[in-house]
Amino acid sequence: MLLNGIRNAAIVHRWDHSETEQAMSLSLRDSMHLVCDPENLEASVQEVFQTMLGVQCQRVVGPAAVRPKAEEETVTAVVGFGGLLSGACLFSCNGSAAMKVASLMTGTEFDTIDDTVKDGIGEICNMLAGGWKSKVPDLAANCGLSVPAVISGRDYNLHVQAPEFQLRHAYRFDGAGFEVTIVCDGLQ
Repeated sequence: MLLNGIRNAAIVHRWDHSETEQAMSLSLRDSMHLVCDPENLEASVQEVFQTMLGVQCQRVVGPAAVRPKAEEETVTAVVGFGGLLSGACLFSCNGSAAMKVASLMTGTEFDTIDDTVKDGIGEICNMLAGGWKSKVPDLAANCGLSVPAVISGRDYNLHVQAPEFQLRHAYRFDGAGFEVTIVCDGLQ
């Protein structure tokens, strides 16, 4: 008899959980104005760079505002989103900007893009992704982040097929430039 009560409680709990998931799904669609709001990305960039690096960033508007030249070494970090929203946060900059970010984070000067620089760029991307998703209440609790992946090299492109939406901002600080992109390829 006791097991039947536990099983019934589990069934009721699963039923309630499904209704909750459905309500969250609807509320995320209802929160699209927050998900797509470029000010949320702007606020996240300012918070992370002021708190972690002690610098102010200026947003740069215009096509290819801070994109590195094909012959420059670039560093790109990618943090995936999973849960109510699937997609990714990308942070991309040239090698000198990557070394400057890592120097500000660690207090150490860098003259090459080593593992510490790559780890620093990955961590900045991770903080930006977390900061951005925290601006949308439904995402804060119902969207996980992947471990950062970092790509470095010359003349490469990252391609995302037909995103549902995309936010891309370019910034400068202390003569260095970078881009932050939020890509959503699906909402639940």
